[in-house]
Amino acid sequence: MIATLLDGRARADEVIGVLCDAFADYPIMRYVLGEDGDYAARLRALIGFFAGARFLRDDAILGVAVDGDLRGVALCSLPDRVPPPALDQLRERTWAALGPEARARYDRCVEVWTPVGVAEPNVHLNMLAVPARYQGQGLARPLLDAVHELSRARTDSCGVTLTTELEANVALYRHVGYKVVGRGTIAPGLETWGMFRPD
Repeated sequence: MIATLLDGRARADEVIGVLCDAFADYPIMRYVLGEDGDYAARLRALIGFFAGARFLRDDAILGVAVDGDLRGVALCSLPDRVPPPALDQLRERTWAALGPEARARYDRCVEVWTPVGVAEPNVHLNMLAVPARYQGQGLARPLLDAVHELSRARTDSCGVTLTTELEANVALYRHVGYKVVGRGTIAPGLETWGMFRPD
């Protein structure tokens, strides 16, 4: 199975659908969105913001499909991208919809994530998504392999960074060459680990 670069804008609904399926119960989503309102709609707005930022920056969006059905997605930030003005507009629309409390909680995440990375330029794996119904089919590994190859092919990247808020994921990422480079507490009971895999 091979993961390929996607035209994210052309397949935006599919990409966002996979991400929503995979991250519906992820600790960060639950923390940022809180308990108020229509959770599914708010989740789609938040993930739409995350994916939309990658679309607008022309970052790397990788996918793995089975019989044309998109079953796994990786969103990556590339080191040479400059945020366009439209990203500020998307950000403001998103937080206007989700509210100031959600924005404050997200800002807290960013505050904790910022120092748990590495200083060297890198490809950042923002989200790796395989919905639960497709897990165990070997879909995550080709996505990771493609992200690692993307970094190796670039002269301006020294490796791949990511953060995870699930302690069980730490061992999984270590198994494929990542090391923990930082750790922080976002909120009581919500930890984050910064990880790095050098090329």
